[in-house]
Amino acid sequence: MQAQAYPVIKDTARTLVLGLGNTLLQDEGVGVHVIRELARLDAPRVDYMDGGTLSFTLAGPIGEADALIVVDTAQLDAAPGTVRVFEGADMDDFVGNGRKTSVHEVSLRDLLAISSLEGRLPARRALVGIQPGVMDWGNAPSPAVAAAIPRACRAVQDLLERWKP
Repeated sequence: MQAQAYPVIKDTARTLVLGLGNTLLQDEGVGVHVIRELARLDAPRVDYMDGGTLSFTLAGPIGEADALIVVDTAQLDAAPGTVRVFEGADMDDFVGNGRKTSVHEVSLRDLLAISSLEGRLPARRALVGIQPGVMDWGNAPSPAVAAAIPRACRAVQDLLERWKP
């Protein structure tokens, strides 16, 4: 695997960390739970956003960001609570192949396509995907997915550290 070259991000650059999910459907809400944990850290030049179940209104913040990290459930064909990071072209391929599980009104693929068509897709982008186990009514993730929240937070922090100017 070759190292990927990324454009230099200015000191004023902003990273959007976007948590997606429906917190009324147990594991489906894990992206939002991760964002709530991360928001306590108050990292410089990082905006944490609860994107809920998506809508076209998120295309604006995505297009305005210099870098984008999305945290959401993903069909990884793995044990519940598995966390995987898809970065750059790997994210585009994963999302484009429709393997991301979603009950969202608008898909992440749609939002990335809008940003790309507008010429505003962040060059640095990643998906932190978490394999869900239970997608049923309930406001807390299953034990396996709840245990994955710190790992997902660490994955986001690792990306932020690596992407620092």
